Amino acid sequence: MKKAFVVLTLIISFTAFSQEEENSLLKEMGSNACQCIDSISLYNKPKKEVIEGIHSCINAQAGAYQMGSKLSNIDYTKDAVEKDGKKQIDITVNMDKDSREYREYYYEIERHLMNNCDALKEAIASNEQQGEKSVSENAEARRYYSLGIEESKSGNFEKAIEYYREAIRIDSDFAFAWDNIGICYRRLEKYDLAIEAYEQSLSIDPYGVMPLQNIAIVYQYTKEYEKAIEAYERYGAIHKDNPEFYYGAGRVYAVFLNQHEKGLDYLCKAYNLYTESNSPYRSDAEQVILVIHQEMQKLGKEDKFLEILKANNITWEDD
Repeated sequence: MKKAFVVLTLIISFTAFSQEEENSLLKEMGSNACQCIDSISLYNKPKKEVIEGIHSCINAQAGAYQMGSKLSNIDYTKDAVEKDGKKQIDITVNMDKDSREYREYYYEIERHLMNNCDALKEAIASNEQQGEKSVSENAEARRYYSLGIEESKSGNFEKAIEYYREAIRIDSDFAFAWDNIGICYRRLEKYDLAIEAYEQSLSIDPYGVMPLQNIAIVYQYTKEYEKAIEAYERYGAIHKDNPEFYYGAGRVYAVFLNQHEKGLDYLCKAYNLYTESNSPYRSDAEQVILVIHQEMQKLGKEDKFLEILKANNITWEDD
């Protein structure tokens, strides 16, 4: 049987970590994980493989962070025992990646990265693997597409649209170009044009994750929440096991339509799917669930909140 625990014996010859040093340790472990994530290739890679790469990067830091955090919490006046004339402390480090203790340290690094690591945000927001018509085989069309990407990165969305449209003029089936036109129009707050672009992309590739998801997002910008729900249901009908469907619809139900119970059920499903796939978006679902808890608590519906969590096999621990 694989050992789940490692016991380290330390000889006392140094001072205790301060809280500031513990926070510095989280920053250091987070920085290491972020650099690792930044090295992951995103080109034409399924989201599952990207998430697995992120998971490996965080795992590589979680054990060291667990040990450092335990060192910082030692009370040397109480925890040390004398042996052979020297004071010693035994520290137990749980290396079982399925254990609650290990996951707590893993999730703390994950939350830190979600707030501080741009490479993580880019990786988890990347497109799914390319479909047959996602990218043009025409070199000139791809050249204009690349020019559009550079203008988009610089915030020159009008110019980017010109380049994307030129790419489409050369190859009308260039789905990713339509996707990016939609993004540009959304950034320019031209929401009707954004939806038109996404629908053009879906006419080429009806399974496109980006346009399906972004249509729902646009309707949230326009505060047409019922239409946003319809868009998410359309998304879910095609990608029923995608947690983004449950997260997006759940957030709209709970935050904008005040349907807390229905929203919570969707978000619990998203949370479980994110957790199963080791997706860092788990922490986003966690945060919305916490907000729903506060609202349902105010309404005297905490029992119903706990009932929904239990139905989704989620254990609630109120600090």
